[in-house]
Amino acid sequence: MLYHLFDWLGARVPGSGLFTYISFRAAMAVFISLLISLWWGKGIINLLRRMQVGETVRDLGLEGQIQKQGTPTMGGLIILSATIIPTLLFARLDNIYILLLLVSTVWLGAIGFIDDYIKVFKKDKRGLAGKFKVVGQVGVGIIIGSTVYFHPEIRTRVEVPEVIAQQFEEKDVHIITEEDGTQHYMLNRKSPNTTIPFVKDNELNYSSILAKLFGNGARQYTWILYIGIIIFIIAAVSNGANITDGLDGLATGTSAIMVLTLGILAYVSGNIIFAQYLDIMYIPGSGELAVFIGALLGACIGFLWYNAYPAQVFMGDTGSLALGGIIATLAILVRKELLIPVLCGIFLVENLSVMAQVSYFKYTRKKYGEGRRILLMSPLHHHYQKKGVHESKIVSRFWIVGIMLAVLSIVTLKLR
Repeated sequence: MLYHLFDWLGARVPGSGLFTYISFRAAMAVFISLLISLWWGKGIINLLRRMQVGETVRDLGLEGQIQKQGTPTMGGLIILSATIIPTLLFARLDNIYILLLLVSTVWLGAIGFIDDYIKVFKKDKRGLAGKFKVVGQVGVGIIIGSTVYFHPEIRTRVEVPEVIAQQFEEKDVHIITEEDGTQHYMLNRKSPNTTIPFVKDNELNYSSILAKLFGNGARQYTWILYIGIIIFIIAAVSNGANITDGLDGLATGTSAIMVLTLGILAYVSGNIIFAQYLDIMYIPGSGELAVFIGALLGACIGFLWYNAYPAQVFMGDTGSLALGGIIATLAILVRKELLIPVLCGIFLVENLSVMAQVSYFKYTRKKYGEGRRILLMSPLHHHYQKKGVHESKIVSRFWIVGIMLAVLSIVTLKLR
């Protein structure tokens, strides 16, 4: 909003040129987001207390669990408001990437809010039926996948020799001239490409997969494959964040680490100089994602002020479902979805721990007549609680692992 205002005012207002710089607007988004989450967050927590929107805790024999009874939940409203408001203020609202992120934030936040509302106000511990959550996640996956695949503004650029560039129309070629007169020919591509980590010449075209499996005629169905993959990724990461949200500050801290990493990846992918130097896919317009990411990062850090042990508020599904979905969407938009198992390793392991525990329990109950467990309790963070490790130490160690995975994700820019 402010970008468009100062762009319209132009030179009539001194200093308006600052708003043309993504780095300045991203920094302002972080600052305003922190202010909103810290100042407004306290008011939301007090409001939730007055409304008696407290967490209902089942006694599972975990240390300090009963003390959490009655702690305000639905604190994800703090994260959502502290993300959306700075984005509306400082981002370019004509940027398709920003619009997609706003849609996914509101969409998944609404699903989580309905789930929390049913649990708290309708006194139904089951919350929103699982099938409706899945329908919601599929819906946002279809929107993200189809837009990325079909929208004309979402393209990548790759450097090609002049002789090849001359074979294309002028609108499809972007020429960059260096100070010494050297020219680089960048070909605009509308293709379902992504990045394969740890591999040289690391671009993967989804249509080539179908062609190898079923012949060239199958390329016309690439959009079905692509949208299906996007739906799976968004659902998996969203549910992973939801499962990870079980200890004070765990989901918030690990999400902040992932968001910061994606901010770095988005910035270099949207900057043609860095993209050329690192020999990575250049994605025009994706640099604007840094503004949204700055707002989300500030929101997570500000929320952590109240969510750190001992938590004064829980994010609930309102925050966790949205956070996971946003992280997945960001990775998809910067063509790093295949990096998710590394970057979101915490979410992946938490998901797998639940799946393994449930599957093994059902298998042994059928085979031996009694269910047996791999872990003392799932998800994984509760296993360590059962072993007597203090909650804050578990969270700190998960953060450390998250930082290591984030560094490894950034290193993939050159490690091939």
